[in-house]
This record gives sequence, C-alpha cells and structure tokens, in this order.
Amino acid sequence: MSSSNETLRDCLAPAKLNLFLHITGRRPDGYHSLQTVFQLLDWGDHLHFRRRDDGVIMRKTDVPGVPEEHDLVVRAARLLQQHTRTKFGAEIEIDKRLPMGAGLGGGSSDAATTLLALNRLWGVDLSREILQNLGLQLGADVPFFVFGQNAFAEGVGEALQAVDLPKRFFLVVTPDAHVPTAAIFSEKSLTRDTKVVTMMDFLAQQRSDTNWPDSFGRNDMQAVVAGKYAEVAKVLEWFSNLAPARMTGSGASVFAAFASRAEAEMAQAKLPASWKSVVTASLDSHPLFAFAS
Repeated sequence: MSSSNETLRDCLAPAKLNLFLHITGRRPDGYHSLQTVFQLLDWGDHLHFRRRDDGVIMRKTDVPGVPEEHDLVVRAARLLQQHTRTKFGAEIEIDKRLPMGAGLGGGSSDAATTLLALNRLWGVDLSREILQNLGLQLGADVPFFVFGQNAFAEGVGEALQAVDLPKRFFLVVTPDAHVPTAAIFSEKSLTRDTKVVTMMDFLAQQRSDTNWPDSFGRNDMQAVVAGKYAEVAKVLEWFSNLAPARMTGSGASVFAAFASRAEAEMAQAKLPASWKSVVTASLDSHPLFAFAS
C-alpha cells in the first residue's frame, strides 16, 4: 500500500471465511441469530482513494451489475461524510477480484476498507467502535471487517470477540453460481435451532483435533444451498475424496484448509480445469487495522 497526504493506493479489502456457521434462532425483527468464526484471508479486492476538497464522492471504476448509488463503497463514504460533516470528498477506484454472491464478504469488506481508509485520509479519526456501528447500517458483516481481527461472532454477526487462529493455507473454489443470501435465509428447510456453543468450545476443539473443519460444527446453510445449486454440490463431492471441506457463508464458495501452501497447491492442481479457485494464506489482522483505535 502506498500513501500520501491526499491518496491511499492499493488498500486490500480482504475476503473472509466462516469456519463454521450456526443459525440458533430467529429474532423478533426478522433477522436470524447466528454464531460463527470469521477468518480473514490474504486475498481480496484492492481499493484506491484520492481525497477531494469539494465534498464530491465519485466511483471511478464501473462494477458490472452494481449501480454507483447502490454500491456499498459509495454508501460507506457518504455515511462517514454525513456523520463527521467533513468538507472532504473522495474519488474511489475498485480493482474487483472477489467473486460476488460467493459468501466471501466482498461488498462488506470493500465498505469496511472505505470506512477505515477515509477515516485516515480525511483525518476524522473516529474510534473503531463508532466505525463498527456505522458499518452495521450497511450490512451485518461490515462490523467484522472494521473490527479487523479473526473473531468469534454472535447476534447477527456484530457481537465480536477476537480469537487467535493458527496459520493456514486455504484452497477456495468458487462454482459458477450466484447465491442470494436473503433467499437462503427465507427457505423453510433451513435449520434455525442449532444448539448455542461458546468460544471456549471452539478453541478447545481447535487445540485437540487437527481434522478440521469437520472437527467442529457445520454450516447450517450448506445443505440447503447444495440442494438448490448443483454446482455447489459438485464441488463438495469433489472435495470429499481429498480433504475436509465446507461452504462459507451462504455460498457459493467452498474451502479446505492445509498446513502448507505446497499441499494446497497440490490439491488445486487436481481440480477440473474449468473451476475457479485460489490458494491463499490466512491473515491475523486487517491491513488497515491501525487506521482506527
């Protein structure tokens, strides 16, 4: 990442994985209560920011299928601008690398990186807690990315506790399917009463069992998505002969963990040529973590 007083270039908006995802109930407001562990990845979209002195917020790159006024990046910039009443604006470029509708948190991560970057570039210096609260207005996953550390999450995903996770390498496969999160949450067959666990339950299992991710929990959305999207089911079936694998979020991406990059790349080499995949390392913290306190 390069920076000056007026620009921030090449800011990573990292992807996330849900190491497990339990749906424990439905709230009176219609949202679902969940428990998950979020893992940051050293892979994501790259954003570039230039400060403007006239208050104009402008997206400089086209994102197919996402009008500027609906883009979480633009909405995040305007929300921060309104909250702080700053005179500054910004030009924002997005180098989109994460697939959309894949359960990797791309739009939410872009929004969080925008909040963190402009917090520094505009010199408004809001606390991390305030930025997380602003982020929640944009989406349930945004507070996690602002939080900036691997986390055990509850509520709708906004109640966060930092967790130390071992260094891992992940093979992430994204089938040719765009899974709408809201539609999966509304499915009648979705499990909504998984038993509540604690962070200590998760950490104890991590220490005692290396057969991960099968060693702890599940993704309650996985069976529903695999039943509706044959492409997701095919990827899960392919992994069943190679390594324990799990879907992230509401899909469609499926991942497996390996102790070394070489092992992950050996598995990747066996994939059907037409499948989109990436080998990436885990991250301990967000690259812009220091931009809020």
